[in-house]
Amino acid sequence: MDIVRPLEAAVAAIGDGMTIVVPPDYSGVAMEATRALIRRDVKGLRLLTLPTSSLQADLLIGAGALAEIETSAVAMGELGPGPRFAAAAKAGTLAIKDATCPVLHAALQASEKGVPFLPLRGVIGSDLLKVRPDWKVIDNPLGENDPILIVPAIRPDVALFHAPFADRHGNVWVGRRRELFTMAHASTKSVVTVEEIRDGNLLEDEMLAGSTIPAFYVEAVAVATKGAWPLKFGARYREDAAHIQEYMRLAATEEGFRTYLERYVFERRAA
Repeated sequence: MDIVRPLEAAVAAIGDGMTIVVPPDYSGVAMEATRALIRRDVKGLRLLTLPTSSLQADLLIGAGALAEIETSAVAMGELGPGPRFAAAAKAGTLAIKDATCPVLHAALQASEKGVPFLPLRGVIGSDLLKVRPDWKVIDNPLGENDPILIVPAIRPDVALFHAPFADRHGNVWVGRRRELFTMAHASTKSVVTVEEIRDGNLLEDEMLAGSTIPAFYVEAVAVATKGAWPLKFGARYREDAAHIQEYMRLAATEEGFRTYLERYVFERRAA
């Protein structure tokens, strides 16, 4: 199958029960792909946010697509926590792994480097260690009386994100968003939506190659114009604040959330 595919064919690479890693709002969120996943009724996903999420995670939670989430936060900025995330947390219907931004980056960097864990500081002494038995405090083998935290590597099945453009070979330009490189390197494969496909080979361009994720990390690329909407996407378009406010109003209740899905997901309504 060609690496550049229609959207529905691209997201078909994401199946039930897979572990998915997604970026924060400022890095390029694949919202159109997320809506396509909900339309496919994918279930049992384990979502890892690097390190936070907003509408993307909240939609997947509300749609019943997630079995588990590991995150530093699911919040809609000044509007507060994601309403479906908050409801699931209160009801106990979603497995939630509390994490911190440095730990999530370290866990993926460990996988990226091919090592079983990475050490870091900053969590020791916090209550998080009481709820994360998989994080271990050990004695620094190179020092004395120097406790250090080690966190296990995480290797997601799929990295899912949105980028400005790719070429027809599947090389994806992500600019200065280095966390997208980490996600792609750490994951078994990547599914990427882009604003456009460009001719030529990005890796042959001296000015573009250094900010390009090579195609051998990528399973599928799909064109999705304004694919991050209603979230912002770099300097290309701003967050649709009115839409986010509408979401917060509707998603405050289960009935309102279903109305939102019918209006903006299942009807395939564009921005």
